Amino acid sequence: MNQVLIFSGLLVAGMTVSQLIDLSSVRVFLTSITMVCLAYIMIEVGLEFTIDKKKMGSYGTDYLVAATAAAFPWILCAGYFIFVFGTDWKDALLAGRFAAPTSAGVLFTMLAAAGLASTWLFKKARILAIFDDLDTVLFMIPLKMLIVGLKPELGLVVFVIGVLLFLGYKYLHVWRIPTGKNWLLMYAVIIAVICDLFYRAVNVHLEVLLPAFILGCVIHFSHEYALNNHQVSKQEKVLDKAMKYLFMLLVGLSLPKIDLAGVSLGVVAWHVLIVTVLANLGKCYASFCYRKEASLRERIALSVAMLPRGEVGAGVLLVSIGYGITGLSITVAALSLALNLLMTGVFIMIIMKLIKHDPNQGKLKTP
Repeated sequence: MNQVLIFSGLLVAGMTVSQLIDLSSVRVFLTSITMVCLAYIMIEVGLEFTIDKKKMGSYGTDYLVAATAAAFPWILCAGYFIFVFGTDWKDALLAGRFAAPTSAGVLFTMLAAAGLASTWLFKKARILAIFDDLDTVLFMIPLKMLIVGLKPELGLVVFVIGVLLFLGYKYLHVWRIPTGKNWLLMYAVIIAVICDLFYRAVNVHLEVLLPAFILGCVIHFSHEYALNNHQVSKQEKVLDKAMKYLFMLLVGLSLPKIDLAGVSLGVVAWHVLIVTVLANLGKCYASFCYRKEASLRERIALSVAMLPRGEVGAGVLLVSIGYGITGLSITVAALSLALNLLMTGVFIMIIMKLIKHDPNQGKLKTP
């Protein structure tokens, strides 16, 4: 819970500084460091991604549930930005994507700490959260095309993306290279540099999200062993936290100057609350699924487990800002993300109460 509070505090602190100090002279430097941090985080997300290729058919329902649970909050928030703020629909679709991804890192850590690592809820939430992040990354491709248009150079980007996806599936967790946090940081730097060089060469962005995620996917990794942190030294834990803390601060610092356009802070707070409620309601689709596998309480708990947002959502906001999207929609999205982070502890408490008092827990057969 302390880590979640720190995430939220750093995000808000960065947003405050961005409004008080002109950071334009160091914007390029801050962006470069932010991309390295984002690449580092996405490599870790890729490391957590695992599927049994012999049972690909069994993942169809899970991916559909994850995609739907990601689409509903995205559509609801984007619609709110369009109809309430008058945001251009293309900008709204990109900005609204912040509400889609569940924070896999925060979710897994909190559920494991709560003693739920062996439950059906944890195992299912793990699959859905990873598919959720994958869905978010993939949807950035058509969104990119909407924003920049059908440039010929995009053909090269689509080709590169196709190759990356093929490699991610073909060589899932087979590449035996070091996975220490220091090494992940080095890989993140290399990916950020390559993506920057790619932009300079073809003048079209290849965000670090997908390349970093795919690299994590192809690296060999023992999930169960790492889950208990047996492979992570104290120094590496400090580095890992520092990278994520720095990223949340930098996302806040990246927020452009807020123009309230005559709107009071009280009204902005009201919008933040509404957007947060819409985003979380959209995540509750899982409650209507898995009726043969789990009780109603477990399914509601699963939906609540999908509510925490974190680094990946912040990364989407960062990409949106990078494309020049400004205005109340970005401000409200960032504040909503911070509010949702602060609510993570409450979400975990709700999950524990639902599971603890469920007389039917574990009685239904998992297919």
